Amino acid sequence: MDEALRFFRTYELWIYALLALVSLVYMRRFILAWGELRGAAFGLERESAQTRLNQAAGMLVLLMMIALAEFIMVSFVAPVFPGSNPLSSPTVDLLATATTTLATSATQIAPGEEMQEAASPTPENIGSEGCITGQVMITEPKDGSEISGLITVKGTANTENFGFYVYEVARPGEDVWLTIQAGNETKVDGDLGQWDTSTLQSADYQLRLVVTDNQGTRLEPCIIQVRVNNPVTP
Repeated sequence: MDEALRFFRTYELWIYALLALVSLVYMRRFILAWGELRGAAFGLERESAQTRLNQAAGMLVLLMMIALAEFIMVSFVAPVFPGSNPLSSPTVDLLATATTTLATSATQIAPGEEMQEAASPTPENIGSEGCITGQVMITEPKDGSEISGLITVKGTANTENFGFYVYEVARPGEDVWLTIQAGNETKVDGDLGQWDTSTLQSADYQLRLVVTDNQGTRLEPCIIQVRVNNPVTP
């Protein structure tokens, strides 16, 4: 099931393009058959034109049903299955050896002075963003926590004119967010759904909760930082 959903989601635009191209072909056949049917003077000609008209109309209806099924699977079915939304992960070179650069000279520290190191920003230092207590927030997992396997995402999605919510995942610094799961019921410090992190490589990720009102307006998302640490299989 996950493999099929992943296929339909990955090639969504190509599927729509192919369906549109085939629809144009059968639309042309429908128009030609309709013209022949109106201009047919004999019964045999009318019967032949009617047959081609029915065939073209049937194919157009079938193509519309396929397009509708594709839309439903990608928009409503795929978000329920986390396995259909894998994140591409870089390949780890197990043969690579880490190298350490040694300082060429020691630094003299005067008595009473302390050495201060410039703290460089790391993914662990990034705090939650856009979270509003009592309205849009993620309470589990905690910001900066380490997770693995199948977890339950908890939080609050309770805004005025509430429509629905989704929670999504992305790598730090990336703008491509993949939907994990969605819901159309308000939540107050409750279970938003589950997240199977076993399909991800151990790394830092951003988890965000997005609430959309009943007018289709997306509110400011609540974003937290987590680290997936799955056991390495030999």
